[in-house]
Amino acid sequence: MGMPVITPSRTTRTQAVTDIIESVALEETALSHILNAEGEKIQKMVAMADVTPEQLLATNKSVESMVNAVARLEMILQSKLSTFGNCLCQEDEAQLPTE
Repeated sequence: MGMPVITPSRTTRTQAVTDIIESVALEETALSHILNAEGEKIQKMVAMADVTPEQLLATNKSVESMVNAVARLEMILQSKLSTFGNCLCQEDEAQLPTE
């Protein structure tokens, strides 16, 4: 097996940054669905008539673990976005027509 061949892309820097921002937005949407599902899990457990305190504690621990994982992912996504903080603004200003 030989070395992989990497061919140059025709994607512009602006499009690449836009794609990254869009991917972060999609990940944020997915994380919001996960958090919503965790909230629904707690609501269903609390509404059960025969739930034990041990089951509630186990559910709470599970949800806490998921919320912590989501929080860590949020920090990574924020870091990813901050990398491109001023990229598009500077480029857009350069494209504005001068009077």
